[in-house]
Amino acid sequence: MPNRVIAIDGPSASGKSTVAKRVAATLGRLYVDSGAVYRAVTWHALQRNIVKDAIACAKLARETHIECFVKEGAVRFKIDGLELVSELRSAVVNENVSLISAMPEVRIEVVACLRKMLRFGDLVMEGRDIGSAVFPDAEFKFYLDANPGERARRRTAELAASGVGDKLSVIHESLQRRDTIDSSRKNDPLKIAPGAIILDTTKMSVDDVAQQMLSRINGNN
Repeated sequence: MPNRVIAIDGPSASGKSTVAKRVAATLGRLYVDSGAVYRAVTWHALQRNIVKDAIACAKLARETHIECFVKEGAVRFKIDGLELVSELRSAVVNENVSLISAMPEVRIEVVACLRKMLRFGDLVMEGRDIGSAVFPDAEFKFYLDANPGERARRRTAELAASGVGDKLSVIHESLQRRDTIDSSRKNDPLKIAPGAIILDTTKMSVDDVAQQMLSRINGNN
């Protein structure tokens, strides 16, 4: 059976999550936030104070039970029986997730988990290596990007809306650090997958980006 995945990659705050949810809902597919799995492993490692111990994190990733299920149009998961929500977006997880996701052994376990999600049906999966590593034969591959200033502005507004305030300059620096780690890691770095359609979302609305993607998927362009 051919892969039934639309892969959406790109750096933080490029618009992946919002657009992926919109596209998935329009097409009647399940939305998957691949980064949430890495965030869950990061949260788990933080609870055990082992985030800088690659060997311990690898063991944790192998032994952690991840239970996937469908809920509200998305593939969700529980980690050791616990469904994490707000915990995944905490400041401390934000600052450590790139470090954990750069560990090769952790990536092996998470990629295997993501691939198994196909059993639930057609997917729209967003992340940083979906089209290049997780599903290189995906039906459609997109790479979303935006200039650093716009991405920092978006993340600042997103955090403010959730009641978390931080300076634009601080968020800009944080995004730059994550970009450096994500693009330079040894295994499955952030990059444009072969055959991916590149969209610069800097001056585009969510509706505009989603419409461009849907037009490509439906064969209108």
